[in-house]
Amino acid sequence: MDYIVLDIEFNGRKFASELPMEVIEIGAVRLDSSLAPVGEFSSMIKPVYFSKLNSFLKKKTGIQQEEIDSADGFVAVSERFRAWLGPSENFLLLTWGGEDMKRIVFDTRMHKLDDAYWMGTDYFDLLKGYLRCKGLTNDVSVEAALAELAIDASGSAHRALDDARMTAEVFRAVFAGLDLSLKQRFKDTYSNAKERRLVKNAIRTIRSQKQEPTWALLAEKFLTGKVDMDNAKKLDELRGYFEAELNKKA
Repeated sequence: MDYIVLDIEFNGRKFASELPMEVIEIGAVRLDSSLAPVGEFSSMIKPVYFSKLNSFLKKKTGIQQEEIDSADGFVAVSERFRAWLGPSENFLLLTWGGEDMKRIVFDTRMHKLDDAYWMGTDYFDLLKGYLRCKGLTNDVSVEAALAELAIDASGSAHRALDDARMTAEVFRAVFAGLDLSLKQRFKDTYSNAKERRLVKNAIRTIRSQKQEPTWALLAEKFLTGKVDMDNAKKLDELRGYFEAELNKKA
């Protein structure tokens, strides 16, 4: 079993826009079964939208405009990355949070490529694993985890390969305390954390009023005006969350 520690950078923007964010850099470190580093992948990606990097992103990442201008596009880079991963399925992707997989899947779809490979690839959210291992409840950065583990950070934060290297160090340090059976696959979500909290709090409020929570009551009294009621996928997902919360109390 190989472990592939993945990190991506994407082109954030200063102001809200209908145009999509895009992956602009992929970095990955391959660890073998003994957790020894045996390979690396690094590539810039030229975006379709927001091709000019804003000053905030340049300062945050250190990426220069010339690097973006001379880079290949997502289609070519993603093909090279998949080739580097190899034909074998005997690897586990490791990410710090779920955003990296989301961005790769979304860019794959944006470029009208088949997303089956990524949807069928197992990954382990090391951030969640680290929090469980340390008994923490609030998210922490890779840099904070390294400091907690007394590991000297090297490289530049917010550059994909350097971040992947640092994440690999965290993985190696806490490996014995991780439950890798909690791996997962990317799943589309249509609701956000705020909306799911709204459902959870609504159930609590309804019960405090000595009423039996029903989906119809919750939707009418707590979701209307706060959630897009015309979004069928969002409502189906929230209803599933509602039912799961009720089962927890059963």
